[in-house]
Amino acid sequence: MTAPETTSHPAEPHRSSETSKLNWLRAGVLGANDGIVSTALVLLSVIAAGSSRSAILTAGAAAVIAGAISMALGEYVSVSTQRDTERALIAKEHKELRDFPEEEHAELVGILSGYGIPDHIAEDAARGIEANDPLSAHLRLELGIDGEDLTNPWAAAFSSAVAFILGAILPMVAALLSSLENGAIVVTVVTIITLALTGFVSAKLSETHSGKAAVRLVVGGALGLAVSYGIGLLFGAAVA
Repeated sequence: MTAPETTSHPAEPHRSSETSKLNWLRAGVLGANDGIVSTALVLLSVIAAGSSRSAILTAGAAAVIAGAISMALGEYVSVSTQRDTERALIAKEHKELRDFPEEEHAELVGILSGYGIPDHIAEDAARGIEANDPLSAHLRLELGIDGEDLTNPWAAAFSSAVAFILGAILPMVAALLSSLENGAIVVTVVTIITLALTGFVSAKLSETHSGKAAVRLVVGGALGLAVSYGIGLLFGAAVA
């Protein structure tokens, strides 16, 4: 049972399939972007330090493995916390429907009326809902939760790790196929182009300005690459 003001500001109905797919796609793009940036930064700093090809690839592989594990653990903890919270809310709503049926009925009528439905129709609709699946209706309308479609933390962790690895492959391949002399240039160009593409795709999924998103990623990535290259030069000079 929620606060009375929810009756005048009803929650939006939860469009589980569309919202879930969009969230997964956006998370995949962001995970791939993390893989691109973090791996490219490590590779560029090691290249700038004058390391051998085997050292460059070893450092890159270590960055990919560490990053993928970190992403998976972070996503697992985050989604598990979200899932526990949703389960607690479901249990709370179930208890309120059992212990305070009249108050919950009035709340449901108020939510329906908040969408512009006439009171007498909202009353009939609420009773119809309560005769079938009141818990599901309350979860969707009050809390935006689909009790049958809670996010799986294991699936989230796996997809996050895979997205990171797929993004990291691009700078790794660039470093592998380039020579020691032009490796920094090739990794930088591949990273900048890929960041522009992921920024464009991310903006399209979020329905925001694609040009601005791409520019932000490219500028931020270029700054990071420059800093990493400079650090690699400093360490390389110090070692030498």
